[in-house]
Amino acid sequence: MRVIFVGPPGAGKGTQAARLLERLGTPHISTGDMFRAAVKAGTPLGQEAERYMKLGQLVPDAVTIGLVRERIAQPDCAGGFLLDGFPRTTPQAEALEAALQADGVAIDAVAVLDVPDDLIVERITGRRTDPETGRIYHLRFDPPPADVAGRVVQRKDDTEEACRTRLALYHEQTAPLVPFYGDSGRMKRVDGVGTPDEVTARLLATLGL
Repeated sequence: MRVIFVGPPGAGKGTQAARLLERLGTPHISTGDMFRAAVKAGTPLGQEAERYMKLGQLVPDAVTIGLVRERIAQPDCAGGFLLDGFPRTTPQAEALEAALQADGVAIDAVAVLDVPDDLIVERITGRRTDPETGRIYHLRFDPPPADVAGRVVQRKDDTEEACRTRLALYHEQTAPLVPFYGDSGRMKRVDGVGTPDEVTARLLATLGL
């Protein structure tokens, strides 16, 4: 099965992607991992991507799509894949769709985790990290023990202001993917509110797994 996984920051996408991969048994293709692998391998597209990354610039869509095409052409993707982190915009989705069609590859489903903005803000702003162990806690859902509570810290991008900025960007750029893929009947919306197990059950049921 070939699946694109979409969701706002803090929706639990990482947790659910890992669980979905266990069921699918297919490779997880994230743009970050893909860039690093291509750069390490020294492929022409990897070298081009590295030039932009060293300058702190976004890798152009054409290069990213080329890397996606390279990656999914590898033997381990013959039975399917989970594409995570791309596309993020409608133009990217349109270009990716055209490229995959040219390769004779079709996306089976686009899974979207839906979580209300206010709950996402609560999830993200409540996160705290233990700088000594790297363990992540949550002030409400998974509070740190008393002997750790005094040293946990909040990441700079976990403030409410930063969180709402990221959410606004998601709604502006990524949310339009819903009607784009919805027109083809491949869009699968999943309620992301609840325990991880509850969300996983909904996700698998929605995808017919």
